[in-house]
Amino acid sequence: MDFSGKSTLVRNLKTLFSDLDPPPFFTREPGGTPAAERIREVLLDPELDMDPWTEAYLYAAARAGLVRGSILPRLESGRVVVCERFLDSSLAYQGVGRGLGVAAVRELNEQAIGDVVPDATFYLRLSPEERIRRARESGATLDRIEKAGDDFMKRVEEGFEELARSEPDRIKVLDASLPPERLAEAIRIEILSLQDSRP
Repeated sequence: MDFSGKSTLVRNLKTLFSDLDPPPFFTREPGGTPAAERIREVLLDPELDMDPWTEAYLYAAARAGLVRGSILPRLESGRVVVCERFLDSSLAYQGVGRGLGVAAVRELNEQAIGDVVPDATFYLRLSPEERIRRARESGATLDRIEKAGDDFMKRVEEGFEELARSEPDRIKVLDASLPPERLAEAIRIEILSLQDSRP
């Protein structure tokens, strides 16, 4: 969710994993490659109006380039990859938030990235009141997605909650109101556990 502390969490994880050899590869969505970063600029431009399907296709296009050009090569070499947002975000934001349907958005992304699915997704659950408070206190200019409004964000939250209920083993729900250090440590433990369980 927006304003749940993802960027701070990633910074803390980079510090916690700095002594791992090799360290995890960190990336983000949309972005992570030169082309995907350009797509990111379009997607988040608060001055643009955009059809929901255009939005969904642009996210899938950015993801396709990131997966093929950056994520898969590192996974194949045995690296751990940590991505700030991925497929589940599209299912919640475009599938539920924009009303395109989870199945339809999933099918679109299967064309873009095949059967690539994270071993674990960490859903940072944050109350609407806390999200609004953080947005107000940040003083930052809202991007196009953040400007979509409270009703949209409520639908997105419902989308994440439904995804978490449907795949409880893969989607780990964390309390985003906890101190960032505690969240980072909880995720570090989960990632190391996943790494140890690999054949």
